[in-house]
Amino acid sequence: MSNKKPISQFDLLLIANQIIQDHDDYLDGMRATSVVEKDMVLIFKGEYFLTDEGLPSEKTPAAFNMFKYLAHHLSPEFTLSK
Repeated sequence: MSNKKPISQFDLLLIANQIIQDHDDYLDGMRATSVVEKDMVLIFKGEYFLTDEGLPSEKTPAAFNMFKYLAHHLSPEFTLSK
């Protein structure tokens, strides 16, 4: 049995976005806009700072790394409530 706390998507996004804003690698406009759970891992999505052509920009790796950080940091603690 898991000791993870059930949480709504809305509340989890509030926590995630506060973590993003407080993080040293925060970039203006970086924000998690959705979260899903797959195989007990929380997957965050949001602005990836793509170019007008849809290609990665110099900011894209920072956004990817931030969403990966959120997954590693929050997945052990929370599960999405049904």
